[in-house]
Parts: sequence; structure tokens; C-alpha cells
Amino acid sequence: RNGADVLDLAGGTGDLTRLMSERVGELGSITCADINAAMLGAGRARLLDEGIVSNVRYLQCNAECLPLRDNSHDAVTIGFGLRNVTHKQHALAEMYRVLRPGGQLVILEFSKLRSALLAKIYDTYSFSVLPFLGERVAGDGESYRYLAESIRMHPSQDELLSMMGQAGF
Repeated sequence: RNGADVLDLAGGTGDLTRLMSERVGELGSITCADINAAMLGAGRARLLDEGIVSNVRYLQCNAECLPLRDNSHDAVTIGFGLRNVTHKQHALAEMYRVLRPGGQLVILEFSKLRSALLAKIYDTYSFSVLPFLGERVAGDGESYRYLAESIRMHPSQDELLSMMGQAGF
């Protein structure tokens, strides 16, 4: 919302930061944070090219150990990044710590399908079709194979909900 202070974790590409920049307005701010300096630099360049400058800051950091004050942000977002965090419980606890009371956590992530039939179809697509297309179109089948593997290793919805509860949410 207008005037909010938002932390966009794993935000290197700047996609969510861009979408939120106009919403928080000149009175608000977004900290685009990522552990990967190259991703953060690429996202910063994209946002600068789009004229998104005044209310965005950049921070290279690990989501498991945020160099930020307690209760310092109105919202924390992480889009397609939690599955890449090694110690998810630590990261969730850090997100809780930096949120102001009543703050909002938004996690955008793939998860496991509950239907066995759909899971089988999805696995076939993810581990066979997607890497094949990735190799043919982008010349990089391995990245698409990693995507499928990282989704498979991510906690289920119920497990993640439990982890969030343990973190204080």
C-alpha cells in the first residue's frame, strides 16, 4: 500500500519490485534483496532502464541472516526463491523478525500437487518435456531440470504452513 516499506527477498530480477514500486509510491520504499550479486545487478539495471529509481534500494544478503532491524518492514515478499534457500526455517524466522506487528508475508512458490494422477503427469512434463524444450529453445536443459528438482524438494503446503507457525506466523 502507499507509504509501505517492503522487503523483496530473492528479488534479483526486480520483477516483483517493479510491480510494487508504484503501489508504495514516493512515501514508501522497497528493498530489493538477493544473495546473488549478479542477479541483483541485472535487476537493478532493468529497473533503472525503466525509470524506477527513487523508492528502491538494493541489498545483497542471505535470507537466513538479514542485516535489518527488527520490526522494520510492513511487508516481506519472496517470489520463486524460498525453494532455493538452504535453511528455510531460519529464513522464515528472519522474515518474521523484520516484519512489523500486523505486517504481511507473501510467498509465491511452486508446490507439490496433491492428486497422484496430476503429480504423475506433472512429473513427466517437468522431468522430460520441459528440459527437452529448454535445451531446444534456450540451449539450457539443465536449468529446467534443476527447476523441477527444486520444486520436488520443496516442502508440501502443510509442511510449509507448519514451518511458518514455528517461525511465529
